[in-house]
Amino acid sequence: MSPERQPMTVLNMAEINKLSVEKALEKIRSGDAQKSQNARLDEKMDELDEEIKRMREQRLRLERHQRKRK
Repeated sequence: MSPERQPMTVLNMAEINKLSVEKALEKIRSGDAQKSQNARLDEKMDELDEEIKRMREQRLRLERHQRKRK
């Protein structure tokens, strides 16, 4: 590669890495959307954990009641 072409290559690499404002905002917003999706999933998991806890307690009550009847 000749020395005259090398600076042109560096310039092209710099241009490739530039983002338009619109694309930068899209990237930021997609990160926010991912965070809110994760928050929704976390809430759903918390709800399911509570439901599991409630069902375990109910099962234990039923088992205790059955033992008393025998």
